[in-house]
Amino acid sequence: MTVQKDYMKEFQSIPTTAISDAMDGLNNLDPSIKPLQEHYKIVGKALTVKMPVGDNLAVLKAIYESKPSDVIVIDAKGDTYRAVAGDFVLGMAQTLGVSGFVIDGVIRDVQDSKALNFPVFCKGTTMAASGKAGVGEINVPISCGGVSVQPGDLIVADADGVTVIPQGMEDEILKKSLQKIEKDEKRAQEVSGDVEAIRKYLESMISKA
Repeated sequence: MTVQKDYMKEFQSIPTTAISDAMDGLNNLDPSIKPLQEHYKIVGKALTVKMPVGDNLAVLKAIYESKPSDVIVIDAKGDTYRAVAGDFVLGMAQTLGVSGFVIDGVIRDVQDSKALNFPVFCKGTTMAASGKAGVGEINVPISCGGVSVQPGDLIVADADGVTVIPQGMEDEILKKSLQKIEKDEKRAQEVSGDVEAIRKYLESMISKA
């Protein structure tokens, strides 16, 4: 548990773009899953939810079972008609210490949900509520935004999107992400404000193509 917390702290300062490059873009959720507000950042362990279209009782079960810093990741089959949650449900999760929601689906009560300042990444908003027939599962392997997510995987999300770091790969991806950031910073310094340096860089990239 302590090791995982350390990883969560380390990845707080790393942009998803660097993490994506470290994993060759293989674990990025569909870009239609966006933050409700651009300043949102999530780093936490996935508490997964598999639900049928229009039945969100499993989401309530996930909130009840959640631990502080969990990210509730919901496979809602990409449905954009019925909301997975509204401000009331999101507010309960926030109070219990959930880090945020990642939803392959939509929410409602958009203005009140934004007012919570609680990180939500989803496909948009709608008006229709879900029912609560009781079908669904939590803490099982799911597909969200076209990516396989296992319970306990590390979720990192920011203005550019959502990516998944599989368990056991945190250290490797952390090192590669930091190397990518260092490389990008060095490249930027080398060409900053220098017309000739920019031309040489472009020529080198074109010649590799």
